[in-house]
Order: sequence, then structure tokens, then C-alpha cells
Amino acid sequence: QVQLVESGGGLVQPGGSLRLSCAASGFTFSTYVMRWYRQAPGKERELVAQISRSGGSTNYAESVKDRFTISRVNSMNTVSLQMNSLKPEDTAVYYCNAQNGAANYWGKGTLVTVSS
Repeated sequence: QVQLVESGGGLVQPGGSLRLSCAASGFTFSTYVMRWYRQAPGKERELVAQISRSGGSTNYAESVKDRFTISRVNSMNTVSLQMNSLKPEDTAVYYCNAQNGAANYWGKGTLVTVSS
């Protein structure tokens, strides 16, 4: 069955870095656009970054541009999010998403807490 499993979350101090990973299985990974979303306490889920099927095109929310980098390895069925210069406002549950037309899959999320 389809699975998206996020890992790499945790507690980090402001200014620090974390790398999130998402392992995909159960579908043809290379045919899906991959995205990272996040949801902070009391807020709506928001799109953080997305990457095209080939990995040749990426887009970012303004709030994370120049700090976060999304990447994928189609041969490994993985997508990652490198997060640098983290701020307290980056605290959220981060979700991996795969989308191809009407097919839309979600992981269960990984918690990132940025605090001193």
C-alpha cells in the first residue's frame, strides 16, 4: 500500500539546522510532484516547498526562501528538506505530500520544534 514516512524532526535551537526525509513506497515515485507542508499549532496547514517530478524545478514559500532546500532522489524514492537558519516560527508538524492528478497522498508528519 501507499506509504510516506517522514523522519528527522526534533528540537533545535534558533539558528540551527535540521534535515527532514520522506521515504515513499507503494506508488511510482518519479511520476509524482512532491511537496512539504507544515502546520503550526492553531494555524492552517501551509505549503513550504515543492519539487517537480524530475527534480529540475523547485518552489518555496516566501517565509523559507533562501533557508530551506527541497531535493529528491527518484532512484531511492526519497524527498528531503534541508532547513537552515531555523527560527521559532518554523515550529510545526511537517508533512510530506505526493500528488499526481487526483492521486494525493500524505505522511503522518514529523514535529520540528525551534526553541532555546
